[in-house]
Amino acid sequence: MDADFGRRRFLGYVLAAPTLVAAADFRPAAGALPSPQPSKLLDLNAVLTAAALPTSGLITVDVNADGTVSFALPRAEVGQGITTSTAMVIAEELGVPVERVRVTLAGARPELVFNQLTGASNTTFSTFTPIRVAAATARLRLLEAAAARFGTPVAGLSLRAGVISDGGGRRVDIGAVAERAASSRTLQVPVTLSPPGQFTVIGTPRTRVDARDAVTGRKAFTMDLPVDGAKPTMVCRPPTINGTVRSVANLAEVRAMPGVTDVVVISTGVAVRAETFGQCIDGVRALRVSWKPGTAEGKSDDTVLRELALAELPLGPPPLASTVEGKFTFRFRGNSALETNCAIADVRPGRAEVWSALKSPIVAQETLAAKLGLPVSAVTVHVVEGGGSFGRKLFFDAALEAAETSQLIGKPVKLMWHRADDVRQGRVHPMATSRVRIAHVGGTVLGYEQRHTSVATDLGHGFGEIVTALAARLPVVDLAFSEVFFVLSQTVPYDFGAVSQLLSETGKGFNTGSMRNVYSPDVTCARELVVDKLAAKLRRDPYEFRRDALGDDRARAALTAVAEAGNWGRPMETGTAQGIAVHSEYHSTSAALVEIDCRPATVNRPVRDGVAGPRVTKVVFAVDVGLTVNPRGLEAQVMGAVMDGIAQTLTSSLHLRDGAFLEASWDNYFYTRQWNTPPELEVIILPDSSDQPGGAGELGVAASMAAVACAYGRATGVTPTEFPINHGTVSFEPKPTVPPVPASPVNGIGQAQ
Repeated sequence: MDADFGRRRFLGYVLAAPTLVAAADFRPAAGALPSPQPSKLLDLNAVLTAAALPTSGLITVDVNADGTVSFALPRAEVGQGITTSTAMVIAEELGVPVERVRVTLAGARPELVFNQLTGASNTTFSTFTPIRVAAATARLRLLEAAAARFGTPVAGLSLRAGVISDGGGRRVDIGAVAERAASSRTLQVPVTLSPPGQFTVIGTPRTRVDARDAVTGRKAFTMDLPVDGAKPTMVCRPPTINGTVRSVANLAEVRAMPGVTDVVVISTGVAVRAETFGQCIDGVRALRVSWKPGTAEGKSDDTVLRELALAELPLGPPPLASTVEGKFTFRFRGNSALETNCAIADVRPGRAEVWSALKSPIVAQETLAAKLGLPVSAVTVHVVEGGGSFGRKLFFDAALEAAETSQLIGKPVKLMWHRADDVRQGRVHPMATSRVRIAHVGGTVLGYEQRHTSVATDLGHGFGEIVTALAARLPVVDLAFSEVFFVLSQTVPYDFGAVSQLLSETGKGFNTGSMRNVYSPDVTCARELVVDKLAAKLRRDPYEFRRDALGDDRARAALTAVAEAGNWGRPMETGTAQGIAVHSEYHSTSAALVEIDCRPATVNRPVRDGVAGPRVTKVVFAVDVGLTVNPRGLEAQVMGAVMDGIAQTLTSSLHLRDGAFLEASWDNYFYTRQWNTPPELEVIILPDSSDQPGGAGELGVAASMAAVACAYGRATGVTPTEFPINHGTVSFEPKPTVPPVPASPVNGIGQAQ
């Protein structure tokens, strides 16, 4: 943005093209990253936005001759609804119906550098202004072209619903002047953005632009793509985490099985290519493989806990004050999206082409090129819409396997992971412990300390490169990538005096990932439970104590909203209770009120091959994301996040035994089921508190998890310290690890959970 321009005045580019193409002009000043505040470190979202800003001018809005508007979004749509919110932003600033905006996903574009990473709730935050500037630039050029056509001043024209009018009855569709609005050379033009008070699209609830296709089956995911010659492919995987092939006794026998076209040893197992996925499963199950040990050989939950205890950083010297403390354990959790890992690859001599739902396609392209021994320019990476991610698709394991297999056999492949692969060999949320100590004198809190110890989170998906590039401008010194991520994403919203939050990591033998909300659910849950303990010690109401301690008006408003809407403090039966919690991150804030039923009749109700446990009966969730682009989309995000929070508190975990996880599918990995979904769920979207959007995609997990934990503690009279609370009970018969996947069911009878 030009330094001489105000908040809504920007410079845009009209690019040389046959029809109208417009982009933003962003030239960030050297001090684009704000200095750290004494009570709060620089926000991770600001870091990602600053990294993306220099190449924002390479993102263009195209106006076509048929009156539609095209935009290739350099982010991944994986169900969070960003294609819809992006279409709304363009429609608002350009003056066209949302239905006319065609948002597609850009393939890997190395020239974007750090501007093609989807994560940390950063998409709308970082693209909001650049997209608006590009759209406003296009709008101005269209008005100028219409003014020339009508022979009238631009000031006398209006553009609404894709039609330009002069007030005297003359009208022209934007498509009819798109070519005239184009330029044979690149031009720089000043534009003024619409003030929020004049928004007619942004802030209105909109159904997703892909909703009809999704519910009618027309929406195309990776496995739906008709890539010529690409046949189903699956991998026989080791019985322990990251084991490798020593030998295969019957390759020729499996190659001769019905439908099987190829069987080849790859770095992660043995790949089977066949005419159908059922035949792939048959081939995988028939293989007799001798395996080398994996990276977690012999490890179990208990051995990992001992490693975490040894890695824990000490708290500071005992304060000369009273303290309240707590230590909490958070088990491994699966990161299996509805769509399993999958990719299509066609690798031929001198070139490669890959299709997959990728949230870091530039890093994927670079890694694929190195693995295949090709220049980056010879590897084409297509970003496909994905069926869920929650951080999982920041990694591109399936794309690497598909490319390796295709190169070895010389044929295109359509590779899909089995659900058992996803659970046992996929990315997991690391096991962690969190120790909290709050020092106080009477009702005055003097200090807050937290030591979070975790199995290492793999951040090798592009974040590390951003940290390296901006290291000199970050308010951290000599910290590892994960520690930088931690300190820039965690904050304590209360006025608790001196705050110290530190991360220590250990155990790099696991496949981990930045699962939705990364460190925040565990860190916030531990904090809010100790806040409850402090309130009880001081004989204060948990809600009133939090309200008085909060140092932020927005967080206080969210807390007050859920307390009032949820009728905080109402009389409840023995064994039931309310819990309340607050969480702020990425320029957004939230609060949750939860009611839980821990009565024996509920806890002990029969569930086939499962542990029923407590039932969350009511959730009220309030959220303030600064400026809400699509309230309906935000509500959906929060609802999903609440289900994540319930699962992580009550039911969802992986059991590690002898280097392998016992769970092998969703029939024994207990994400929130219908019998644990709250009958009452209210989402309160608070009035806009900014003219810029904050992060929303991950925001709801931490507050809901913490509120459920606090409600459980109040209902039972015992503060929970192990999560999920039912981890100690294995309620199912573990599936075998050899063969690695179960047989294909003949039908679905008796299979439903």
